[in-house]
Amino acid sequence: MMRSVADMTMTSHLQGLAQRQSAPIQQMSDKFGEMLKTSMAEVNQAQISANRASERIAAGETTNLHGTMIKLEEADISLRLMVQVRNKAVEAYQEIMRMNV
Repeated sequence: MMRSVADMTMTSHLQGLAQRQSAPIQQMSDKFGEMLKTSMAEVNQAQISANRASERIAAGETTNLHGTMIKLEEADISLRLMVQVRNKAVEAYQEIMRMNV
């Protein structure tokens, strides 16, 4: 039986995908983990910066209330965003665990 050119192209394409799949998945996993670590460190740094700014206001070391409020709001927004990302990741994990294999 003679195969068409489209069949051979599809077969070779699928074989190529199967061979390349394992390495990129590991790389994506590593990159995703690094991205999460970096994001958490940035959120933590924003929280620390906001706390220092509010301590300076309370101690009377500065009168820049406007800048302090901006730092506090940025820290709050970044923390809320990180919590939402965590919630979505947990939901995705739970959905995967419910899947029948």
